[in-house]
Amino acid sequence: TEAEVLGTTFYYYLSNLMVRFAALAGYPQDAEDFRKESELAKEAFNSKYLHTELGYYSNNTVTANILSLRFGMVPEAYKEVVFRNIVEKTMKDFNGHVSTGLVGIQQLMRGLSDYGRIDLAYRIATNRTYPSWGYMVDNGATTIWELWNGNTADPAMNSANHVMLLGDLIVWAYGYLGGISNAPGSVGFKQIQLKPYPVDGLDFVNTSFHSIYGEVRSHWKKEDGSFCWDISVPCNTSALVYVPVADKSIDPKEKKRIVGEGGTFLRMEGSYAVFSFPSGSYRLKTRL
Repeated sequence: TEAEVLGTTFYYYLSNLMVRFAALAGYPQDAEDFRKESELAKEAFNSKYLHTELGYYSNNTVTANILSLRFGMVPEAYKEVVFRNIVEKTMKDFNGHVSTGLVGIQQLMRGLSDYGRIDLAYRIATNRTYPSWGYMVDNGATTIWELWNGNTADPAMNSANHVMLLGDLIVWAYGYLGGISNAPGSVGFKQIQLKPYPVDGLDFVNTSFHSIYGEVRSHWKKEDGSFCWDISVPCNTSALVYVPVADKSIDPKEKKRIVGEGGTFLRMEGSYAVFSFPSGSYRLKTRL
């Protein structure tokens, strides 16, 4: 991936962070200046690197495409085809294996999941052949290598404990498989979002996170065609709870039972029924 692509995508991402920081700090003119700068960068970047007829960036590396997509640089009309190129590149050229380095991997697993390919993310996470995290384990690693080929690389160029960026697998496991995250717009887990991504081949997940308010827990399992889910919401917090349901609808009896547990039904969102729950521990069950 070209250095200019890496540099410009991060320049755009950081400029937008500065828009938010300046607004929070009470500098509206600075916020506007950074906003204009980010828009200029986006326009110039797409003009030079987006191949509109093919739907990919630069030389079509997964990193070039996933960073552009995740950082919000892809025009709406091209998002679907750019993501399709990410999937096709991964499957056809790399046989369902990771093809990014340190920079791209931070966005790959979350990007695949957010765009509906949690199955491919899970495949990458569980691969045992090179290159993969499983390959590291099978070759004696007890910590994450800096390089996918850390067992054969020059030791002078390879950290043997490199959780930075490559460790995003851990973030993905908690935030997507377990479904634990800070709710959008919340600060410090005052409101929690619980949104697990059930995936074929995975029968149970048991995750917990010690927030400043107490332990957040998400423990689910598949059992006899049902999704059984135990959750814990700490005191002085609330949670948006995304319950996976069958056929993008929820059975009225299931909905009534979950409301009876203490939840308030908010809406349907894709294949999830969204509830609000106050602090407490709950046992939820729906059909898969």
